[in-house]
This record gives sequence, structure tokens and C-alpha cells, in this order.
Amino acid sequence: MNDPLFSSPLADGFRMPAEFEPHRGCWMLWPVRPDNWREQALPAQRAFTAVAHAIAQFEPVTVGVTPSRFVEARRALEPRIRVVRLESDDAWLRDVGPTCVVGSDGTVRGVDWHFNAWGGLEDGLYVSWDRDELVARRVLAEEGLERYRAPFVCEGGAIHTDGEGTLLVTEECLLNRNRNPNLERRQIETLLKAYTGTSKIIWLGCGVFNDETDGHIDNLACFVAPGEVALLWCEDSSDPQSIISHDAFERLSDARDARGRRFKIHRIPMPGPLKRTDSEAAGLVPHPGTNPRRGGERLAASYINFYIANGGVVVPLLDPRLDGRVLAQLQQVFKTRRVVGVSTREILLGGGNIHCITQQIPRSL
Repeated sequence: MNDPLFSSPLADGFRMPAEFEPHRGCWMLWPVRPDNWREQALPAQRAFTAVAHAIAQFEPVTVGVTPSRFVEARRALEPRIRVVRLESDDAWLRDVGPTCVVGSDGTVRGVDWHFNAWGGLEDGLYVSWDRDELVARRVLAEEGLERYRAPFVCEGGAIHTDGEGTLLVTEECLLNRNRNPNLERRQIETLLKAYTGTSKIIWLGCGVFNDETDGHIDNLACFVAPGEVALLWCEDSSDPQSIISHDAFERLSDARDARGRRFKIHRIPMPGPLKRTDSEAAGLVPHPGTNPRRGGERLAASYINFYIANGGVVVPLLDPRLDGRVLAQLQQVFKTRRVVGVSTREILLGGGNIHCITQQIPRSL
């Protein structure tokens, strides 16, 4: 088998499995940045803890923690959750961690994307991101997995696969000049296929309105089974999300997956719209070079930002008017899994949600 540092998953017969395939476990990071997580990150830590405990009902969970905060994390988390010392710049493991691929013999490897904090020096959300750039290789070392180093900028939240050759992405994110300004669409498609082992890429347009990741797919749409997609839906024609969701629906309706199937589309209602309050913004400690947070800002809230675990689905609870309806709807979508809700507004305030702070490691076959 080829040395992964000088090859690609596609060349070696590896593929990115779907999230609904079996996992060895899940990784997360511990939030600490006071410029992104209010009140010295204490409310966010409680929300991260609740997510970790919910996932741990279904599969093993490992949390990477900055060494100076190891003791506080170890005390907060249940004993069954593994806690390891791991430096990072923030807590978005989906984007800075590895995207795993599996070979035909069941071998698991990881793809280490280049990361530039969602936009680099001009548009990125913080500087520096040097420690985040090292997270993927450290997670893979901890798991004992070999590493592919992708030669372009990408994030785990920017891609979603059915495990059968189809990849969902958005133009807003992956064609943004703040990621790979020297690459055109055709070149990006070629690289995505090479490093995910997919053969068909379906491009949606924009991501969720006001998503500071430049429209990650995992906040808008995701595969819930082969040939089935969950899509954030907005009926209010006066809301800017409505045209985005309707455009995505039309593109998905016109598309076929890698095996020629039409998609069954589950429309999941949008919470809110939700906005950051003045008091929530006041709890942050501003820092030069980071994305400022202000009261009144619209939050990119989405129920699609859930995590599919072994035998379960952990879903963000965001809007009391809709939470129960959405949980019931997703339980019908995931009939063989137990759907669990966790209150995650504090994670949303930081710029993402449950899917953004988690990353699965596939189980070896």
C-alpha cells in the first residue's frame, strides 16, 4: 500500500464513510477562548459537557484539552469520557480535526486538511491558528492512524458524504477566494474527489444565512441515509433564508447521486430567527484579530447541525416553539436510532453547533 503522505485516498482505494456508518468513537475539544465564549467560557463548557455526555450514551468520547485546563475538564466530564492533553486555538474539532477514510480492507486513515480559520489573514475569524493546524495529526497519532496531508484548504464542516460516492458541498464556502484563491472549481472538484474517494459532487449554492464559516454544508443539509437528505427549511418568503433553502431544494430535486438515485428530501424547519442579546455580547472579552460579537446579530441557527452516533442522534435544542416538533420529525427519519436533544444556545453563540464541535472516527471493518 502506498505511503499516505505521498498519495491520496482515491489512489489507494479509500473512501470517506457516511456519518451514519459505525464509529470507533467521537472526538471533541474543550472551549476556553474568552473572546468567543462568554463569561470565561463557563456556560459553553457546560453545554459541551452536556453534548459529550449525550454522545457517550452511544459511543466512546474523547475530549482534547489545553494542558493548563486539563483538571477543570476532567472534573466536569464523566469518568467514562477520555480526556487528553491537546493544544488548540479554539474548539471546532469538525474543522480542525481529521476527516477519516476507510480502505477496502477496513483500514482507517485520516485526511489532514490545511486550515486557515475560515478565511486567512483578511477574512479569518481569529489569528493565529498555528495550534489548530496541528490538531488533526495529533488526533490521528493518538488513535494510531496514518495520515494523508491534503494540499489545499478545507474544513470537515464543508463536506458531507453518503459513503457511496456522493459529496455535498456549497459554492459559497468552497469557491470562496479566501480558501484557495489559486484554484478554480474544476481543480477543487478534482482535489475533493481525490481526498474523499468520492465520484460525484453536488454543489448547493449558499449556506445558512449569516453563517460566519462562509456557508458550511453541515449547517444547511446532510445525508441521513443513502439517497436521503435533511435540509433546513424556511417557509417565510420575507426571510433571507427562504430563498437559500428553496434554491437548495431545487438543486437537490434536480440532482442524482453517484448511483443514479433521486433524493428523498426531509425539510426540517428553521428555528427562530434567533439573535444574540446585548448581555450575551457583553460577556465576551474582546481580543485584537478576532471576530467581534455584537448584540442584535442574527445567529446561523439550524437543527441540521446534529451528530449521528452509533444508535443515536444528538440534536441541538434552540427554539422552544419548535424543539419538540423537530425531535419527533427526526425520530421518524432515524427510526432505528434514539434521538436525544441538548440545549446548545451557548454553542450557537460561539458560531456553530453540535456537528461543528464533534468528529467521528470510523470503526475498522
